[in-house]
Amino acid sequence: MADAFFVPLGEGRYSATAHTAGPWSPDSQHFGPPSALLVRALENVEQQHPAELARVTVEILGPAPVAELLVRARVERPGRSVELLQAELASAERVIARASAWRIATSDTAEVSTDGGPLMPAPDTVTESAWPEGWNGGYLDALEWRAVRGAMDVPGPAAVWARQRVPLVDGEEPSGLQRLFAVADSGNGVSNYLDPRKWWFINSELTVHLRRPPAGEWIGLDAVTLVGKHGVGTATSILHDAEGPVATGAQALMVRPRQAGGG
Repeated sequence: MADAFFVPLGEGRYSATAHTAGPWSPDSQHFGPPSALLVRALENVEQQHPAELARVTVEILGPAPVAELLVRARVERPGRSVELLQAELASAERVIARASAWRIATSDTAEVSTDGGPLMPAPDTVTESAWPEGWNGGYLDALEWRAVRGAMDVPGPAAVWARQRVPLVDGEEPSGLQRLFAVADSGNGVSNYLDPRKWWFINSELTVHLRRPPAGEWIGLDAVTLVGKHGVGTATSILHDAEGPVATGAQALMVRPRQAGGG
């Protein structure tokens, strides 16, 4: 197995490795790596002037198998100041995810920029943390996790640092945004308070609003999960790098007893 999440096959095709396997099933990917792969495609869409991604939404249309995938991206609505981009992820001719992104032309706003918020304690000041029993390895083992507040194996809100042990694409150094999206889809897992052996709490989408691209290998995730009375919940996150908060993330959750089926 290649020491990466994906192996490039050419012409927008990638082979997913076992490092992408999610906690619910070894046959389906955690959607962190596919989300990052979609963002990689969005970053590679040609631009006419300096611009940054400001918002990315990944709609999850079905499980992502640990198999060959095809990724495509394009400009959906061009513009001088603001552009809408689209990307698709397909497996065996079936689209399994779509991403939309607003790309905004950059300008100098340093004079009026706001304080992003308090820093999280640095990763080297906290120790590695474990995930609860009942979840598969794969993706979870392909990242190093360090808990700042709470812990993944302790129910409730938590703040953690995460660092990829393997690159997104074999032979490439991940960009800051790719590193961020590889982690951002873990908000519901980090802040879980339900036993994963008894409950599903699976997200149907991921939306991230960005203020700046993150720097460095470590991505911080300060997350909380809230669940309503009719099987619907949300996981919200503040995403950090070593210099402070860089983005906010949200996931819509399907919550139900596991014996009722995955839906």
